[in-house]
Amino acid sequence: MNEDTPQHKRADARRNMHTLLDAAATVFLTSGVEAPVRDIATRAGVGTGTIYRHFPTRADLIIAVYRHQVDACADAGPALLAGSPSPFSALGRWINIFVDFLVTKHGLAAVLRPDNADFRTLHAYFLDRLVPVCAQLLDAAAAEHEIRTDTDAYELMRGVGNLCIGADSDPRYDARRMVDLLISGLRPPS
Repeated sequence: MNEDTPQHKRADARRNMHTLLDAAATVFLTSGVEAPVRDIATRAGVGTGTIYRHFPTRADLIIAVYRHQVDACADAGPALLAGSPSPFSALGRWINIFVDFLVTKHGLAAVLRPDNADFRTLHAYFLDRLVPVCAQLLDAAAAEHEIRTDTDAYELMRGVGNLCIGADSDPRYDARRMVDLLISGLRPPS
């Protein structure tokens, strides 16, 4: 394929966008969502103008990073299910990715409030993308008799989310440990 074909340019553009969003996510994690755009540009290997061309406002960039992370979490589910020794193992690994996502989305709440239309849209996107993935993992584990059959994906995700609250403000609190206890409780009674 010629490097100048539209397909190659689109693939390059997607790769470049992923690199930029990954860089922004890393900078947000270490420095918060108010980190200078030049830090994101440096990490991504682009100029600040490139970032502003794609994301005219900080909120636009934060929303794009959030959606990118939701997509990565959603895409991980089927891959883990296909490559893990058991559906329960895939579920546990996916829940760890989900916990990392929840604990590290610093600053989103400060930028987007629940009464903001962007927040409602993102929350719907989050649910639309992640609940079916969680349900798929739960169904596969239940079919193998690795977990109880009465586990609801939305309720589990909500429980995990509640266990993650405050993890970023209390260094003594280990959200992942608490979530591991919750996931252990999914096992069927012996």
